[in-house]
Amino acid sequence: MSIIEAIILGIVEGLTEFLPISSTGHMIIASSLLGIQHNEFTKLFEIAIQFGAILAVVLLYAKKFFQFSRWQFYVKLIVGVIPALIFGYLFSDKIDKMLESPTTVTITMLIGGIILLFIDNFFKNPVIDTDEKINYKRSFLVGCWQVIAMIPGVSRSAASIIGGMQQKFTRYVAAEFSFFLAVPTMFAATAYSLFIKKWGNGDEAKRGFQLITETAQNTTAFLIGNAVAFIVAIIAIRFFIRYLKDHTFKVFGVYRILAGIILLILLFTGVIKG
Repeated sequence: MSIIEAIILGIVEGLTEFLPISSTGHMIIASSLLGIQHNEFTKLFEIAIQFGAILAVVLLYAKKFFQFSRWQFYVKLIVGVIPALIFGYLFSDKIDKMLESPTTVTITMLIGGIILLFIDNFFKNPVIDTDEKINYKRSFLVGCWQVIAMIPGVSRSAASIIGGMQQKFTRYVAAEFSFFLAVPTMFAATAYSLFIKKWGNGDEAKRGFQLITETAQNTTAFLIGNAVAFIVAIIAIRFFIRYLKDHTFKVFGVYRILAGIILLILLFTGVIKG
């Protein structure tokens, strides 16, 4: 992977990770159009690049993450991440196989787009307008919704925001809690990909950090990709939060449908393989 390719994928990750439009779907589109070889390092990179996005949330919401007297905040996040940890551990191999299926991503992008067109009509009269009002039960149930995002193309952000709205959160609070929940969820996924999971087959299989440090080019691509994702994610999160104060999710629904159509075209023309 070249430095330019790492920068482009970093921009894609930063822009799409926290918006309800599926970072996975956009990674597939970007990688295909760039002609990036889908080897073990590339697969690792597309997961581990989330680390930069995690840091963006921690920086923007530093007061919440480092206000240790509010211990309930941390407990809510732990409770919320439990479903993802369990399902991620049990179905890791199946999830990896689905990640290699652009057809799955295409279908979920289109379905998710249609849902977002009408989501504001499904859940009305929210009562949870601050994160302090979120109890442990609601945290856990939002975490269960987040599990749906293990299907590539669903979008972790979209699933957890919809889960929050189903639990009577306002759009604003649902989005913020989605960001908070992303930190332990994505940190766990990144740590697993770097230090536990073995990439490759047989004696040649390596852990993620070994792939990254295998060559100077891999190390540079990893560091630059995460740095770019961090910067762009800060911009994307600020935009999203401001946007939701006065707007619905319809524009993201339309966008997902258009992105799904692009994926369909790429599949039918053979640019990417289903």
